[in-house]
Amino acid sequence: MPLLRIDTVAKKFGAFRAVDKLSLDVRAGEFFALLGPSGCGKTTLLRMLAGFETPDEGRILLDGKDIAQVLPHERPVNMMFQNYALFPHLNVRDNIAFGLKRAGMPRSDIKTRVAEMVALVKLDGLEKRKPDQLSGGQKQRVALARSLARRPQVLLLDEPLAALDKKLRESTQLELMELQRRLGMTFIIVTHDQEEAMTMASRIGVMDAGRLQQVATPRELYEAPASRWIAEFVGEVNLFDGQVEPHESNRLTVATRDAGTIFTAEPRHPVAKATVCVAIRPEKIKLSRRGPASDAVNAHAINRLEGVVSDVSYLGGFTTYKVKLDSGAMLRSSMANTARLDVDAYSAGQRVTAWFTPDDCVVLEQ
Repeated sequence: MPLLRIDTVAKKFGAFRAVDKLSLDVRAGEFFALLGPSGCGKTTLLRMLAGFETPDEGRILLDGKDIAQVLPHERPVNMMFQNYALFPHLNVRDNIAFGLKRAGMPRSDIKTRVAEMVALVKLDGLEKRKPDQLSGGQKQRVALARSLARRPQVLLLDEPLAALDKKLRESTQLELMELQRRLGMTFIIVTHDQEEAMTMASRIGVMDAGRLQQVATPRELYEAPASRWIAEFVGEVNLFDGQVEPHESNRLTVATRDAGTIFTAEPRHPVAKATVCVAIRPEKIKLSRRGPASDAVNAHAINRLEGVVSDVSYLGGFTTYKVKLDSGAMLRSSMANTARLDVDAYSAGQRVTAWFTPDDCVVLEQ
């Protein structure tokens, strides 16, 4: 049995169905991410887990017990809000202790638990400060400590890093991951930031229009998307629509308008439709001035496209190139900058050959 089972849960606001008969299992000790665009229902689902919204249909099982009708303060679930929701008139120590006092914990135990939480989130020496005397990162730690103080079975995080700058957000991601591993607690985070979800979570559920579109590990989600929508939503991708042609074993042939004939590896599951979409991630596409060296790959197992570089974006560790193919379509390539100088770089207006192998392609039916 999973620790948390969401069983065909639905929630409507008037005629709008925010969550549409959604089912999901979350394992004990898992760092799970709900990822999706704004308005997809992920925060509504999180609020139902916390008890702030009641499902219209379905069950929410925690350790086998249905908690859908249990009041928020009576369920072993805590939620950390996006705006932190700290009490401005209380100092750090009292903010962390607030829930413990409401639960009736003895004063000596509260003192011990607060000290433990302060040490856990590295707020030593700041116990007497009030929220307006703290930085954004420190406020985030106070909110986290308060959420953890009652030792919930599940901690819910509603875009907890959205207010932090990029550097602080990256360091806090690593701290949250380490904290979750040390505590062995189940974390469920809601985010619209793909990089954040893929960095932190062991599994990701991608939502759209109130439904789960795919649940997978970050690598599976990126390398084997279940649909065209997932491929476009998670990371950058090149997409070519085409028709499946008669093919030999271990290889699929797709005739496209924009990229000619593309050879792809045989999909894991048989292709039922004649019209498909071929997806290739930008980092899988190599550029060269004359095409790949003869010994780079088997000559018969390569896809070559000719075009002209139209745009170059240097991003430090890698450079992205937009290539206008001879067909008029645009292709995106992302190549690592392995040399300090730009000896291997390409410039706008330069003619290049873009190439990729059948294994670099993913065939999608929808």
